[in-house]
Amino acid sequence: MMAKTNQLPALATSQTLSAPALLRRFIVICQHIPHSLVALLARFSIAAVFWKSGETKIQGFAFDIVNREFTVGWPRLSDSVVGLFKEEYHLPFIAPEIAAPMAALAEHFFPVMLLLGLATRLSALALLGMTLTIQLFVYPDAYPTHGTWAAVLLYLLAQGPGKLSLDHWIAQRYR
Repeated sequence: MMAKTNQLPALATSQTLSAPALLRRFIVICQHIPHSLVALLARFSIAAVFWKSGETKIQGFAFDIVNREFTVGWPRLSDSVVGLFKEEYHLPFIAPEIAAPMAALAEHFFPVMLLLGLATRLSALALLGMTLTIQLFVYPDAYPTHGTWAAVLLYLLAQGPGKLSLDHWIAQRYR
């Protein structure tokens, strides 16, 4: 296994154009991709997935792209959401009247926390729980999509939010 160095490899010369040498150089270059960049992209991407799902569950707050204006009212559940939880989602152990607002709240709260990089690991864990629930009880055939979500959330759980986060700022401030 190659040790990680702080220097990028020199450009290939005629003596080092062998396939193994090029592969080693490529691996070293890839190892220099900053974790903070990957974590920021992961946080933004997975937050967008859940936020967009949450937006389908509420009415009262929207941005009109055509007129470029916000429509703001007191957010409330869309009329069809509880019915969707009754007819399609069939979650065990929790009533649709409770599950629908909980899902809408979670799909707005945790993505914001991820974007800020605040309580990132706890937010990722909560969204991973939602992902597993959706996979097991709602759409069991959507494992390729849910597997991708789970991989991103597990990465954030394991590696944390990176330096571009409030978690990092708080940790630096209180060390």
